[in-house]
Amino acid sequence: MIISIRCPHCRVGLKVDESKIPAGIKVFNCPKCKQPIPISYISKNQVADDSETVILSFTDDKNTKIGKIHVLPNDLTSEQTIRLVEGINIVGRKSPIQKTATSIETNDKLMSRTHICIEVRKKDTGKGNFIYYLYDNKSTNRTLYNNKYIEPGEVITLKNNDEIQIGQTRLIFEEE
Repeated sequence: MIISIRCPHCRVGLKVDESKIPAGIKVFNCPKCKQPIPISYISKNQVADDSETVILSFTDDKNTKIGKIHVLPNDLTSEQTIRLVEGINIVGRKSPIQKTATSIETNDKLMSRTHICIEVRKKDTGKGNFIYYLYDNKSTNRTLYNNKYIEPGEVITLKNNDEIQIGQTRLIFEEE
């Protein structure tokens, strides 16, 4: 079975042939950025011809505590939580053709499909802490950060409980 995934680091789209992944492998490297992509084995299914199919999940390392975005509910959007991954996270309105972990399910038409970018990088302290950079991704309707518009080209360093508004939807950043 061919699985479509997106590298959590460089966001390149990949097609992975599940049958060619060696049994028991825990990680493989992205062919573009060479960063590791962890694999979880969810279950084994028995198929009609008595062979087994392994269902894989491509996830972030569970031991790594990376921040998240809380989507606050309103008339157009339900409450949601978006877990960030190391690398570039493009956040915006969910599209029928672009299904990523950072897509927001909403009817907010003022939110672009690729409205903002949040870049997550490890700090140089060696303690596994991260630094979070926010910038507007050339959205049509701009981005508010703590009630001030982000200027084109401006990069913001996020802090715990910062508020971001994209379209008519408010988001709260939470550092782990």
